[in-house]
Amino acid sequence: MLISAGSYHTPPPGPHAPVTSKTLLIRDAAVIATFDDARRELTDASLLARDGVIEAVGPAASLPRTADEVIDARGHLVLPGLVNTHHHMCQSLTRAVRAVQDAELFSWLSGLYPIWARLTPEMIRVATQVAMAELLLSGCTTTSDHLYIYPNGVRLDDSIEGARAAGMRFTATRGSMTVGRSQGGLPPDEVVERPDDVLRETERLIGRYHDRARGAMLQIAVAPCSPFSVSRELMRDSAALARKHGVRLHTHLAENDHDVAYTREKFGCTPAEYAEELGWLGEDVWHAHCVKLDAAGLARFAATGTGVAHCPSSNMRLASGIAPVLAMRRAGVRVGLGVDGSASNDGAQMVAEARQALLLQRVGLALEPFGCDRGPAAMTVRDALALATRGGAQVLGRPDIGHLAPGMCADLALFDLGGVAFSGAAVHDPVGALLLCASPGAAYTVVDGQVRVRQGRLTSFDLDPVVRRHGELALALVAGG
Repeated sequence: MLISAGSYHTPPPGPHAPVTSKTLLIRDAAVIATFDDARRELTDASLLARDGVIEAVGPAASLPRTADEVIDARGHLVLPGLVNTHHHMCQSLTRAVRAVQDAELFSWLSGLYPIWARLTPEMIRVATQVAMAELLLSGCTTTSDHLYIYPNGVRLDDSIEGARAAGMRFTATRGSMTVGRSQGGLPPDEVVERPDDVLRETERLIGRYHDRARGAMLQIAVAPCSPFSVSRELMRDSAALARKHGVRLHTHLAENDHDVAYTREKFGCTPAEYAEELGWLGEDVWHAHCVKLDAAGLARFAATGTGVAHCPSSNMRLASGIAPVLAMRRAGVRVGLGVDGSASNDGAQMVAEARQALLLQRVGLALEPFGCDRGPAAMTVRDALALATRGGAQVLGRPDIGHLAPGMCADLALFDLGGVAFSGAAVHDPVGALLLCASPGAAYTVVDGQVRVRQGRLTSFDLDPVVRRHGELALALVAGG
């Protein structure tokens, strides 16, 4: 039976409506890796959820055997739902565009801006559905998205509409670009907005959509795009607006050498100094990339609780470098994983992203200036999976997701250990096998207690016609039609 995606805001029952409760039982799992404070890994275990909240996790013999819905998890690894902290979902329409396959960040952007200027509301809705389907199929249950270009009547509402169909937990960030080439910025003038319009629209979105409650399915964040596409004044005003309404702040920072050089030339400071001067450090802030964050900047991030979205595949694809994640974590910086834009990765497989993070830190020359030794112990499998779960939850300011324990949201992913990909590995270490072997997609993905992927197939909507339409739109977008 397909479980349809519901509204982000479900009204409470009326005064005479019967109080109902729905239970979900994940029964007899080979291993449940909780990623709780003790990082418990329970064998022959079960998990019981009620109304989208975990009620119990423990030995299968100690939990009920029946529920309204039961998933037979024999031979499966159960993890907290993976958390994606940085994405550009509209870019799924421009994956593998040949003209920019071998470009670094600035030339890559310059080649794609004119194409993205042709985006339409339908393209945003369909691209969001496809991007979220890809994430769900990889075991991801919560995602952010950074939409910063709004041509042809596009609004963030279009992205939210697509997300509603997918049924993911969603942090929608209202991005913006306000400094075009004529003012010394990188984007062409035709894709930038007026600062007053940006602030007005952002405030509208917060008022209409932002849910502050524990277990929220939809939240809004404020997200001017980058130092090379928005003004210092908009950065300051955006921070003030976000803090007025108690929402989070997000932007790109220190992504590659050209990014750092631009900040030094235009503003006479390092990226971290730029962020601090404009009010963009704090526990309510997370920055994407930070590949070129220096030691002083790293220390300020740690001292202020500022978060980082680490995007290893994109950083390699664009030859930006390797972020010093080990040094960040040792200093106490909050770090989560992001798949980044679908046109700079060009995939959205969260397990693959965690594997990439694991491998890169072991060879990362970027660690040496921070006094960190690279090598096979630089990052463990469980460290990498912690980035993809608890780390991402911390970066997004979500204490209700990221690990499996009573009272937490019932967001989880199940991986079948019985296939050829794990043969000879799962018998030794099922958790390690997930990253060290060629992991398939999730067998089940559960969001808010609802099954969104069942036996490897999406249940939220019929994916095939959406993928066909997505292909048609991708051809039309790049061709200029």
